[in-house]
Amino acid sequence: MRDLASYLGGAWVSGAGSVAELVNPATEEVLARTSSAGLDLGQAVAYARETGGPALRALTFRERGELLEKMSRAIFAERDALIEIAIANGGNTRSDAKFDLDGATATLMSYATLGKKLGDRRLLVDGEPADLAGSRLQGWHLLSPRHGVAVHIGAFNFPAWGWAEKAACALLAGMPVLTKPATATALLAHRTAEICVNAEILPPGAFSLLCGSAGDLLEHLCWKDVVAFTGGSSTGLSIRKTERLLAQGVRVNVEADSLNSALLLPDAEDASVQAFVRDVARDMTQKTGQKCTAIRRVVVPKSSLDRVRDALCEQLATIKIGNPALDEVRMGPVATASQKRDVLAGLDELRAQTKVAFGSSASPAPIGVAAGKGYFVPIALLEADDALAATAVHEHEVFGPVATLLPYDGSPGQALEIVRAGQGGLVASVYGDDRHALAEVVQGAAAWHGRLVVVDAKVADKSIAPGTVLPDLIHGGPGRAGGGEELGGLRGMALYQQRTAVQGNGPLVAKIVGAT
Repeated sequence: MRDLASYLGGAWVSGAGSVAELVNPATEEVLARTSSAGLDLGQAVAYARETGGPALRALTFRERGELLEKMSRAIFAERDALIEIAIANGGNTRSDAKFDLDGATATLMSYATLGKKLGDRRLLVDGEPADLAGSRLQGWHLLSPRHGVAVHIGAFNFPAWGWAEKAACALLAGMPVLTKPATATALLAHRTAEICVNAEILPPGAFSLLCGSAGDLLEHLCWKDVVAFTGGSSTGLSIRKTERLLAQGVRVNVEADSLNSALLLPDAEDASVQAFVRDVARDMTQKTGQKCTAIRRVVVPKSSLDRVRDALCEQLATIKIGNPALDEVRMGPVATASQKRDVLAGLDELRAQTKVAFGSSASPAPIGVAAGKGYFVPIALLEADDALAATAVHEHEVFGPVATLLPYDGSPGQALEIVRAGQGGLVASVYGDDRHALAEVVQGAAAWHGRLVVVDAKVADKSIAPGTVLPDLIHGGPGRAGGGEELGGLRGMALYQQRTAVQGNGPLVAKIVGAT
């Protein structure tokens, strides 16, 4: 049994009073406990602002990037041990655990590389100068780090990657971080953070970790601070509505629910169809479907429906469910008992408007687990007779190994109507080989999504799965997805920077902002 302390004010501190228990979701064994009761979060925020902020702002982008590289290497050096933690506390298979951890270290390293490219500067210039009223008058836009603290509130499904990707952007921008991981799976977040703290990589105050409840954390924030949240839309809404944040004008970035779609075009060549089936099957089962980018809606022309259904069922039938510590297991449990309840309830809601193409209503009999133990749910591939009439499919995300086949008449127009019924998403993918149809879909779906993945036969064997978040591309989306935006190289730093227009004597202003 481990007690997870928080790292606040430059020291490890433990809360008092009631504790939250962290369990192995496959066996329900209690692994650790934590509490934030009684911790002085106001002092923690002040320490980050007053100590960590100045220390980071004194560094150049190159120096901040070097810190990120050290963090990445320190975490990677403990990879094997961290995989075991992810298996035990997250219900991850070994492959799922690697996906989370390698995403964390790769993103830190990507922003470390960006820091090297930005070099020995502390501020950035945004765009070209604007000539003002002729003569020597010019205006520039300057990007400088905000003088507050970046509060990161994470989701349970990616306890390593989740905090690392947010921290990479904020730290490179020059803003200290206070990260609050989801309690249920915090063991991996705690250990990866502990590795970086113990290695004394970052200056004092640049990084803080809060385990347990967020308590009154948000009540200590002011207009200089930033909140970045990943998780359920209801929690995101409650954060946005916090009176203190509204009154202070605190920046809030939300990444929430997303009914991501994969669309197959009628003209798709065999390679494109195979990539489509491969990506849908992977997204349904990787991390037990607990990915914000997972494919939930599978939009298929009626002429290809039988072929796609048969191919998906064949692949899904090979997935062995059980204790993820076993090598033969390819899908573990969902992370918590409440997640299991939500998945099963959501399945009932979807089944009322669809039929089952693969799976059953019964919970699976998992391999290597005592009878009645673990938070296991069935894989479910559903199918709608009328894609638009099945309204629940477009309104409710079942955060588990669940997707629904949605047939359409083969026209890009009807396919777009189905895709856009999701009311905004993180990612949509389209598979086909008719360039005109691909262009119509991209142009018609772009405003509804943060990212679009286009797969044709020429890239089918090497395309990156739509469920994979890439540090060089933005992550976020409009509408239901929360309206937020993270990552995207330089764009990911913008949340933590103030854009300021500086105008005056052109050559003088250029020197002041570092443009010469």
